[in-house]
Amino acid sequence: MLTIIIRNEDFISESNVEITEKNDINHVKNVYRYKTGDTIRLIDGKFEYKAVIAEIGNKRILLRVTEKHEDSYSLRVELDIALGILKNDKMNMALQKLTEIGINKIIPLKTDRVVVKLSDSKEKWNTVTEEALKQCRGVKIPEIERILTLKDIEFSAYDKVLFAYENSSENKPVFTILSGEEKRILYLIGPEGGFTEEETKYIREQGALEISLGKRIYRAETAAIVMGGILADVYK
Repeated sequence: MLTIIIRNEDFISESNVEITEKNDINHVKNVYRYKTGDTIRLIDGKFEYKAVIAEIGNKRILLRVTEKHEDSYSLRVELDIALGILKNDKMNMALQKLTEIGINKIIPLKTDRVVVKLSDSKEKWNTVTEEALKQCRGVKIPEIERILTLKDIEFSAYDKVLFAYENSSENKPVFTILSGEEKRILYLIGPEGGFTEEETKYIREQGALEISLGKRIYRAETAAIVMGGILADVYK
């Protein structure tokens, strides 16, 4: 079933929704070839809806909402990631998979070893996460924060802050330092090349807990996905 993300302006009333986005209209008419009376899944970041197609036009599609459900797909923790900005394809893949996992907020992190040009990135990143959300039956749209540095992050806002460090002498698996009752967790993954020693020292000084992802050295995008998956499994 096709999923469409709707905004407040799409609601004509509680039971009627108007779709005017060209890509969504194209998917309904030409990709899925839906007809009047067919059912579409809608999400708005908080709720999931089922809606029947009432009218199909070239510039708008009118839907009648038949069901409204609470979000039953999100994690029971606000799981945020601060991720060193990666090159295009790698960053896009990381954003896609993090969305599928159920990450709440993605903080693009500008660190000493980030070498990527940052123009026009945020709009493209939003498109990647929205398309991934449609595919994975999620409801809550991940927030992509503005680009931050380590010193911009409010570490004290989290119940736990974790970071994976490739030169770590620690050997603590992620799940051994969690109670399962945390409400907000942040984990940090460095860019290609990782965090510098100075950055690692600063992260530790903020109370972040160093963890191990095993004996192998992962690429940054792999580490982001693996660690997110482990944390999501604890709070699913």
